[in-house]
Amino acid sequence: MTTVRDLALVRAGDKGNTSNVVVVADSAAAYDTLVRELTEDRVFERFEHLGADATERYEVPATRSLNFVVRGVLAGGVTTSLRVDSHGKALSSLVAGMSVP
Repeated sequence: MTTVRDLALVRAGDKGNTSNVVVVADSAAAYDTLVRELTEDRVFERFEHLGADATERYEVPATRSLNFVVRGVLAGGVTTSLRVDSHGKALSSLVAGMSVP
């Protein structure tokens, strides 16, 4: 089984109650696969159980990157969340572990 982790670097950041998850493909072929397989709906499903409201995907072909904006997933954000990882840095692992054909 191939995972996103096998094809790309994945990092997450935060702004308020929104997490930003960036996937940077290792190659042009990996980017093409990720564009096809990492849909907004599939990524949203990975975060829905954490309270995500919506997911938007932005393609950045010049850097072989996909940027996912996941709204409502940080339980209020850094100043109000009681979660251990209030910044959501570990949320990148939810995308990195996704399987891709």
